[in-house]
Amino acid sequence: MVAHPVIKLTRGTHRANAVVWVKCEHNTQLIHQLKNQAGVQWSQSRKSWYIPEKEFNLHEFFETFRKFGFIDYSGLKRVKPVVKERGEKREKSEVKVSLPKGYKELLNQKRYSESTKKTYINYFADFVRHFKNKELSRITKGEINDYILELIEKGDISTSQQNQRINAIKFYYEKVLGRKKEYFEIERPRKEKTLPSVVSKEEIQKIIENCTNIKHRCIISLIYSAGLRRSELNNLEITDILSDRNQIRIRGAKGKKDRYSLLSPYLLKELREYYKIYRPQKWLFEGHSKNRQYSATSIVKILEKASTRAGIKKRVTPHMLRHSFATHLLEQKTDLRYIQELLGHSTRWIKKRINMYYYVYVLRSKKDNMLYTGYTADLKQRMQMHEAGKVPSTQNRKPLELIYFEGCKKQQDATRREKYLKSGNGKIYLRNRLKQFFNPTG
Repeated sequence: MVAHPVIKLTRGTHRANAVVWVKCEHNTQLIHQLKNQAGVQWSQSRKSWYIPEKEFNLHEFFETFRKFGFIDYSGLKRVKPVVKERGEKREKSEVKVSLPKGYKELLNQKRYSESTKKTYINYFADFVRHFKNKELSRITKGEINDYILELIEKGDISTSQQNQRINAIKFYYEKVLGRKKEYFEIERPRKEKTLPSVVSKEEIQKIIENCTNIKHRCIISLIYSAGLRRSELNNLEITDILSDRNQIRIRGAKGKKDRYSLLSPYLLKELREYYKIYRPQKWLFEGHSKNRQYSATSIVKILEKASTRAGIKKRVTPHMLRHSFATHLLEQKTDLRYIQELLGHSTRWIKKRINMYYYVYVLRSKKDNMLYTGYTADLKQRMQMHEAGKVPSTQNRKPLELIYFEGCKKQQDATRREKYLKSGNGKIYLRNRLKQFFNPTG
């Protein structure tokens, strides 16, 4: 079966007029429909179809062309929601809205996390407010689609937020009202595949060194060295530090899963010093009031301040420390299964992550200090082949160690990067970046 093309919509201008560009792969049926669609015109100079913005209706376009392929409308985002100034009064309708009976109760019965409950309640309240003059049980599937499309076109909601809003609405119709899943068929966006942002070991060391007090230093060190989510750090109790086993117990994490993670001996000493000074009662890290958890916002702020003092230009977030934890373990050739368990991810997640990229990698021969560069879609399998001597170019260079790798979303990007790293400039770049692997004369 031939795969349907992607139809990409973006805003732009043509001859000083605002237009919506329609870009797609060649498809006979699709081109025929575009030619016969009212308002659609062809630009010879741009070699692209377009529709004058004043004549464009996203819902009508969506309903007409969805059968021809996947419609990528992310390029239509333009207007960010208006943020109220502090102290500015909101309209009465924005302050409070009554949710249907059973919505909050069922969220509690199903033991959804506090974060999920808050998200669902806020997004469903927006939905109720939008249809305030209509009975919710009588709202049609088309009206709900129109509501979502309006948010996409007039707002700046991400694909993640779009999915969360859809789930909040689905929860009411399918769980509270008990309707069948077939009733609700909202088109969902394709998940964006972005590479995780990572901080180097040297940068993390600088950040920790620039923390102003021991409490802040312990917070950042623990997030990084144990690969914790921000909520997991906040939920840690004193009894979750298993000093005799050098482990941290993480309870009720994402997906209601418990797990254990690493506790470094050095950090254990720091935590003991911290405990002597602050004497927390229940939570490992408490706010200004005893027996109250540390503020999640404060964690972001102390990390931002420490990063600025360390001279790091890019924005560093707590979740980047978690990504860095996993990446640095992988660079040390730690088994992916073990990393998965430490992060609390499912097998499905780790397979998805591994298969998402093409990996450009560099090996160093411990025998003669020579470098070998290659790329692969399965880094773990490729490393096993090298170690088993099944790759002709490296079979006489064993033992080998993986000293560097990068993830590329496209195969052509990986081949281009591999070519650069094999060049003279690329080798100089690698040796400067990876000095610790080479002797001064290497």
